[in-house]
Amino acid sequence: MRIRTLLGAGALAVAASVGPALAQADAVPQSADARIVRVQDEGGATRGPVTNLPVPRYVSLKGSEGNARRGPSLSHRIDWVFRHAGMPLRVVAEFGHWRRVEDKDGAGGWIHYALLSGVRTALVTQDMVELRSRPHPDADIVARAEMGAIVRLGECEPDWCRISGGGQRGWVPKTAIWGVDADEVRD
Repeated sequence: MRIRTLLGAGALAVAASVGPALAQADAVPQSADARIVRVQDEGGATRGPVTNLPVPRYVSLKGSEGNARRGPSLSHRIDWVFRHAGMPLRVVAEFGHWRRVEDKDGAGGWIHYALLSGVRTALVTQDMVELRSRPHPDADIVARAEMGAIVRLGECEPDWCRISGGGQRGWVPKTAIWGVDADEVRD
């Protein structure tokens, strides 16, 4: 099992390995993955067969701990334990009450849907990123965020997103966070 956690005021902890690493071969076989967890609609968008929501999509960890399993049931072994409420995760597949999720580094597994929230969060990926008063590189700096900080995701324009956390809010370049697609626009 590997443990994924965040420590301190935003410092990203390295996963502590206490067992074999999660490998693609350990997941649902690729052919089965394509058959049971993805459906393409008429417009070509990929949708989950259970929720009919886009796949992939971003969610967040609802509680302070979530077990990521090797397969979509409680009988499958736990490969990862995510230990930070609000951690952004990317749903890449669905099967029944289970969602296959990945973190920023691609680590993850199958998590029960009850442990996930639709609240959008993001992970700061650049150290001391500047939050600006408006979405422009010359705008006033209102705060700075440490690498590894989990923030609430607000509206997003083509190149900028508004984030909030620790009583502060401001605009950052999309390239400074993980938890939003490069072409995603949010109101």
